[in-house]
Order: sequence, then structure tokens, then C-alpha cells
Amino acid sequence: MAVMSASASASRVRAILSSTWFRLTARSLVGVAVLVAVVAQVGSEPFLHGLASIDLPVIAIALALSAIATIAAAWRWSVIAGRLGVGVRLRDAVGHYYRSQFLNTVLPGGVVGDVQRAVTQGRDAGNVAQAARAVVIERTAGQVVQIALAVIVLAGFGLEFEGYLLPVLGIGLTVLALAVLTAAATSSRARRALRRELGELSAGLGSPGAFVRVVVASIIVVGCHVATLGVAVAAVGASVPPFRLAALALVILLAGSIPLNLGGWGPREGVAGWTFAVAGLGAATGVAASALFGVLAMIAVAPGLVLAVASAAHRTRRTPAPASAAVSEGVHERVGS
Repeated sequence: MAVMSASASASRVRAILSSTWFRLTARSLVGVAVLVAVVAQVGSEPFLHGLASIDLPVIAIALALSAIATIAAAWRWSVIAGRLGVGVRLRDAVGHYYRSQFLNTVLPGGVVGDVQRAVTQGRDAGNVAQAARAVVIERTAGQVVQIALAVIVLAGFGLEFEGYLLPVLGIGLTVLALAVLTAAATSSRARRALRRELGELSAGLGSPGAFVRVVVASIIVVGCHVATLGVAVAAVGASVPPFRLAALALVILLAGSIPLNLGGWGPREGVAGWTFAVAGLGAATGVAASALFGVLAMIAVAPGLVLAVASAAHRTRRTPAPASAAVSEGVHERVGS
């Protein structure tokens, strides 16, 4: 009896640890812990200074840059989705993307909006699994381009950071490659899944035209984010040469993409303080700029709130289609990985 009880308890623990709720909560708690550590290091004044630096011109510029970035990201998604047979019109893609960004910002984990985007488009196109692949490929492509730009820019204007960034990237890629190779070597099911996903990746990005459009769209997105951070840096009173600023911003943006945050907050502020300190600009300045950037990012996705409310109102007037929890969980696993 004791053995059965212990086995049942172990099963419950495994179920909790593997649940979506636990992963989202853990990610948010890590973000909170990092923020607490940053406040302990630099105090609350940089955060207050960042908030006090907001004015209408800064907000207007941030909204404009966010609109450009959102349209470019939606274009990237529509290109990939179209090639995978779950096409979405650019106009609809922009609306879905704004709503996705809003949900990613206000809900724990930073991927709930992407899950919702995949499920919504999948239902419209009649293939949720393929729509999830399109979202995963689209987000991954954007991250790859951002990393490539960071490496290129740091080579010329941020050599002191390359000694940290390149080993981290190397370790991450090595761990990922070993995990994939191990799974492929030990499981025929994993090998079949890997071949299938590589085929879908090739389908989504395989043509030169699609590849170029995805890269161009990703560069526009990253450029807008860098420019927004530049606006925040100027607003808090710092003066940084443009290319130097780009190097700092790309490192900070990479930290912001780490899925261990609270609405984007956490690692971004910690790395911002570190990069500005290394660059001789002061950790407090970096934290203030990052805090302002975070607030601007939240304001910039406000159109997504309107769209989310409109979508919810529309759904209440329709008979909901049945959807299994397994499908939703599976889509979350694809986007959140």
C-alpha cells in the first residue's frame, strides 16, 4: 500500500511539473526574482526615472515604430503560413498579431498570445497543427535573424560583449543539437517527427523569394525594436553613438527574448544594467532605459486590447466549436518550446 501511495504521489508531482500552469508560473517567478535582484543592486530610482521620462512625443514615436514592426512581423507570418497551406491575409494577420502581442505582454509566460494566434488561424484554415507550425517557424525565424544581427553588429561595435554572447550561444546550440541527436538516435518516433518538421521548415522557408521576404521582415522588426530602445535611452538623458547603441540594444533585446520573464520584464532589465555598466554608461542608466522601453512596449500593444475585446465579444455571439484540451496543450508545447 505504501509503495502504491508513493507511486501515486510521484505521478501527481510529475503531472504538476509537466503542466502548462507550472511552467508559466515558474517562468514568471524567475522574472520577478531577477527584478528583485536588480532593485537590490541599483535601487528603485532608475525605474522611477524611466517612468518619469515618458511624454507624449515619446509615446507617439513608440506607437509608430510598433505599428511598423507589427506589420512586418505579420507579413513574415503570412508568407510562412501561406506556404504551409494555412494562409492568412495580411490585414487579418496584422490584427491577429496585435492581439497576440497584447496577450503575450499581459499574461504569464510570454507565449499565450502565440498559442491563441495559432489556434484561431488553425480553426479558420481547418488545420490547427499546421497553423501551429507556421507560428513556431515564424517566431524561430525572427529569433535567428535577431541573433545573426547581434553577432554581426557586436563584431564591429561591441567586442567586449562577444566574449560573453558567443560562448552562451555556442553552449545553447550544442545542448540543443545534442538533445535532438540523442532523441533521433534512441527513438524511431522522434526520427520520424524530426524528418516531418524539417520538411515543414523547408516548405515554409524553402524558396528564395520566401526566404528573402522573411529575412527582410525580420530585419525591419528588429530595427524598430532597436529604434524604440534608442528613443528610451535618449528620453532618460543618455547620449550614445548610433552604432554603439545598436550593439547595446541587440544584447538587451536578446535578453528580453529569454522565456523566463514577467511580461517581458526581468532578464531584460538585468542585462540592460550590465551592458551599460560594461560600456561605461552606468548600470542605472541602462535599467532606466530598459524600464521605459518596457512601459512603451506595453503601451504600444494597446491596440491589441481593443482587438482582444472585440474578438471575445464576437465569440460570445457564436456557438463555440468543440476543441480538446489535448489540442490546445499540444499547440502550447509547439509555440512555447
